[in-house]
Amino acid sequence: MATVFKTFLNDDTVSSRTLLHESLPVTGTIVSGTYSDNNIKNFSHGMFQAVYDYPYLSSSANHIFDITMGYSSNSYLSGASNVQNSKKVNIYNQMAQVLVGHDITGAIMDFDRDGDLTAGTKLREVVFLNFSRLLTKDEIKKGTFSVTFLTGGVPELPTGVLTLQDHGAANDFRVNSPAGEYAILYTASAAQTNTGVGLIYYQAGIAVITGSVFGPPLVGTGYVGPECHFGTPAQGGTAANARQGATSSYAMVFSGSAITSSCDTVRNRLQSLSFNNTTELNSTIYFCRINHNDFNYSANPTYLSASKLRCKNTRIDSPVSYITTIGLYSADNELLAVAKLSEPLKKTPEQELTLRVRLDY
Repeated sequence: MATVFKTFLNDDTVSSRTLLHESLPVTGTIVSGTYSDNNIKNFSHGMFQAVYDYPYLSSSANHIFDITMGYSSNSYLSGASNVQNSKKVNIYNQMAQVLVGHDITGAIMDFDRDGDLTAGTKLREVVFLNFSRLLTKDEIKKGTFSVTFLTGGVPELPTGVLTLQDHGAANDFRVNSPAGEYAILYTASAAQTNTGVGLIYYQAGIAVITGSVFGPPLVGTGYVGPECHFGTPAQGGTAANARQGATSSYAMVFSGSAITSSCDTVRNRLQSLSFNNTTELNSTIYFCRINHNDFNYSANPTYLSASKLRCKNTRIDSPVSYITTIGLYSADNELLAVAKLSEPLKKTPEQELTLRVRLDY
């Protein structure tokens, strides 16, 4: 334990931040196919599915993300006769109050297509992808998120490709969410006004995707929403998708199926998913400045022999010490951190040293 202390001055410390990134690709064969859904865990409450990278009963399995869906009480799909209607509304409200917040009246606001919470098209029927902390770390790196769905055919034989990305999000993102920063997901090759089909919340690690990317609404509902991407020709789809008929409507999947069944439909259409995570490494660097007259003696009892310095042969010899450890102390002289040198550093009155200590947290 030290008996002599030296106080840091204002110019002896500096703080820095380093962002570490890791690329994380997830293939659709892992999400559905490779393990015959043994890596998909359904729960008795039936409110979401958990996806693992290996059969979840295995000790080596890692949780990747949860998938669920819901719709707003303001949605035209909301109705007491729908399958699990109250649970679907509750899921939407729970996610919306965390990610969007409340208005001045205290009501939960709906997800907004362009992030302008006071106006614009609302996303009222959505799929949620909640990524595990194991994957996202501190946050998802802006501008790296991409998810590709197969949008045509039937769940057993899907066709067509639709890619959603957060184009330009590195410099164009929103900060009006209580959960942190988020950006808009686009199907085009670049950000375009009024073409958003979802939202990605970076710190929360949650993707919100409008149901319209999985098919048009029911004919005759009068619903006007984001662009629909498959269905019968009369519903804006292609002839190749006509064999689905009315069953292609995402409204029927959202309202007429249980949540886990709807999750199966979405999951079986997921072709690929990728993003870069971010680990934020904060550091404080301490410059330990040792003047020529500092720390030339050791407090170690073995430094003396019969009240004489072991390192001195004659009375006029300069004292010598060897620095092996640096201790960082609180204002009350309580040891907080210890830094070890790679090898002992010789110190004499003819030398001045500056040792750089980095504390990461």
